[in-house]
Amino acid sequence: MRKKSHFDRKKLLLWAAAVLLVGALTACGMKKHVNMNTASGMHIAMITDAGNITDHGFNQTTYEACRNWADINDVPFAYYMPEQDSDEARNASIDEAAAQGANIIVLPGYVFASAIVTQAEQYPDVRFVALDVSADDIREKGGAEGYPGANVYCCTYQEELSGYMAGYAAVKSGYRHLGFLGGEPVPAVMRYGYGYLQGIDDAAAALGIADSVEVEYVYGGLFYGDDTVTEVMDTWYETMGVEVVFACGGRIYTSAAEAAARAQGKVIGVDSDQQFVIDSAYGQDMTITSAMKGLSPTINSVLTGIRDGNWDNFAGKIENLGIVTDIAEENYVQLPIRTTQWTSSFKEKDYRALVKELYTGRITVSSDVSAMPETSVHVTDHGRIQ
Repeated sequence: MRKKSHFDRKKLLLWAAAVLLVGALTACGMKKHVNMNTASGMHIAMITDAGNITDHGFNQTTYEACRNWADINDVPFAYYMPEQDSDEARNASIDEAAAQGANIIVLPGYVFASAIVTQAEQYPDVRFVALDVSADDIREKGGAEGYPGANVYCCTYQEELSGYMAGYAAVKSGYRHLGFLGGEPVPAVMRYGYGYLQGIDDAAAALGIADSVEVEYVYGGLFYGDDTVTEVMDTWYETMGVEVVFACGGRIYTSAAEAAARAQGKVIGVDSDQQFVIDSAYGQDMTITSAMKGLSPTINSVLTGIRDGNWDNFAGKIENLGIVTDIAEENYVQLPIRTTQWTSSFKEKDYRALVKELYTGRITVSSDVSAMPETSVHVTDHGRIQ
């Protein structure tokens, strides 16, 4: 079991005193009856999924949000990396976190559905925050009526909306041959991709150029880049003339970015604002935008709610988070205002107008992943690479 702690030495004496205080209330390594309605009663842990906290995506964003909240609120925090990509290893990490005194455990990704079913009942005094875990995910792992329990909060994100905005922005900005490179064809990745296609299609229709826009669509079959995927991306950029690829799935963006660097192509990031990490490693101005989901706002909201005694606002819920206001920056799905490459044909004000239309319902985006959406633009489905 690999565990990483994040402590300030100045807090050592205070933390030691807290440990002594709760020691008598601990059984099997787990806190009992600790008042979490103040920051002093909180002990946060995060378990990574198959990636790590330097994946420039889901794990890293979750880790940084937890760490930053813990720093600001003077709360102990540690993260745990399972020894392998399996339910058993992830459950073992949860056991370790609970044994070390964690009473809030943040779980990033649908792979933790099994943990919600098997572990949450074992630790009724631990509050679980499961990001991107849906009701369907829980049912697939055997969760029956009543899941999640009162010590669990789950949320999913309307990835189709941020995918839509990225595709719409790309076409409005002048790109005519676009690509989508997904990791595994899991629901979140598919929602991103199918939303992307819908945004491309609507922008092309608005411009009257549907016949002039084409899309290549493929899943890499993994959540990291490798030589085989990079070769396909080389073909897309250099031979087929693809101009920009939406790379969606962990570190699979590295294959798209490597190929883009050789062909002076562009990429679109995912989950978080990936402009800095991609551009600094592969070339300035490579990333035209990122289709983001609001992991940090979610974590901040839930942890603050726990601190303030408002866990009841989250307990036992599965929420689907998306556009909740016409103010672009305040939504759970968005494009990054500061780093998106605005153009004369798609300015920041145009993006804000698009968000308002999505918020009011004047534009609707399907979240259905049972079949690829029908489009007027030409889409070539290449299946999966491996």
